[in-house]
Amino acid sequence: MVSRTPADHVDASASPTCLCCHARLRAATDRINRDLSRRGFIAGMGASLTSLGLVRSAGAQAAPPGPTPPIVFANFLLFDGKSNALRGGLRLLIEGNRIKRIAAGETTPPEGARMIDCGGRVIMPGLIDAHWHTVFAALSINELFSADIGYIFLAASAEAERTLMRGFTTVRDLGGPAFALRQAIDEGLVTGPRIFPSGAMITTTGGHGDMRPLSDLPRSPGGSLSYMEQTRSTGIADSVDEVRLRVREQLLQGASQIKLVGGGGVASWRTTLDMFTFSEPEFRAGVEAAADRNTYVTVHAYPPAQIRRAVDAGVQCIEHGHLMDEKTAMLLAEKGIWLSTQPFVSEEDAPPLVGQSRSNLLQVIAGTSTVYNLAKAHNVKTAFGTDLLFSRTITERQGVMLTHLTRWYDNADILKMATSVNGELLAMSGPRNPYQGKLGIIEEDALADMLVIDGNPIDHIELLARPDKSVMVIMKDGKIYKDTLPS
Repeated sequence: MVSRTPADHVDASASPTCLCCHARLRAATDRINRDLSRRGFIAGMGASLTSLGLVRSAGAQAAPPGPTPPIVFANFLLFDGKSNALRGGLRLLIEGNRIKRIAAGETTPPEGARMIDCGGRVIMPGLIDAHWHTVFAALSINELFSADIGYIFLAASAEAERTLMRGFTTVRDLGGPAFALRQAIDEGLVTGPRIFPSGAMITTTGGHGDMRPLSDLPRSPGGSLSYMEQTRSTGIADSVDEVRLRVREQLLQGASQIKLVGGGGVASWRTTLDMFTFSEPEFRAGVEAAADRNTYVTVHAYPPAQIRRAVDAGVQCIEHGHLMDEKTAMLLAEKGIWLSTQPFVSEEDAPPLVGQSRSNLLQVIAGTSTVYNLAKAHNVKTAFGTDLLFSRTITERQGVMLTHLTRWYDNADILKMATSVNGELLAMSGPRNPYQGKLGIIEEDALADMLVIDGNPIDHIELLARPDKSVMVIMKDGKIYKDTLPS
């Protein structure tokens, strides 16, 4: 904790060279002591603990502070995020955090530029996971409930580095207290992907995400917050006014988009997938509050009736949708609603579950083929996400989840889904986008997030399932975090 002299009565003007007792500093000290194990912990302590060797590195190279010299990539084949084929004979110039130029032939590099010979390997955009939980990914539910919040944030920062080292340079966080971690990553205190945060996922009493102990019941509207709400993991709302309030709270903290819960979920063992949470007016209140800030709402929903209620309220994206029917898929296509779904094909894609949670998971697995076949048949705008939770071992399957998609799509379409298509979904945040610029595509003036792959992922998508061996270079925001190319 931060300490100070208890002489609160000292006049700062009497000692101009010592401000330890200045009223503003005293107030800051009190706030730090109060919040050190909450939202501010990761930003304040992560870098110090890393420098002392107390946080095990996932292997990322330290990005140089400040501006980096121009970088020129040569001798590569390009997958730009949109094409079905690779292009050769190009040079790629990075200046700052942008792709400055893509040119054919031998171009003269800027003075002082670093030249990188890719040896004929493939350059592609950094991968994007459209459904990730930055804070909840690598710790078990028991740890998340029992561990000190400081430890939870440190574990999340370590997992963020591993996420980047798997080649995922951007994630859309769909629920959890990720604001401080995003800030720490953006400021260079911690290594990790770009984060588009939703903040707390907003649910109802008894809905998915309401994991309060029964001792917290009954809930009094306007009363004290539960632990889950205090840690910004979940926001509970049981009326139109409360939905509007909770949405505005997340936007106040910097949410890129808002997540509302439409029914039950796998991780919430007291819920079933067929149940409902918000009414249409409650959904509509959330949609309007988000629209007032020029962003959108995505809704966690599985069966058709939940999805239709959300769509009728003006929601622009559906998460999951594994139990949808053809009529619902046609509705999404007709209205241009996004579907952000995940290829769960077996129990290997989730930590061990029992009881109602396992029953819910088995329903999701049984519906996976249906949701992808319907989405493809009706040309529904479909984003790729993984939603891997509660296990460091499970999160290592992030790239494996891409290979599951070969059951329904060819490799080029899979790569496009995990890059440029997901980039289009991220752009829906409009001015709430924390990273203004194009993501998921390699073109001039796009943000410089790129991978160099040892092999051709259009022919062998499984290369992305073993990033430690196949991903040779990882660049995010124009800075290189991994380079294992031969000298």
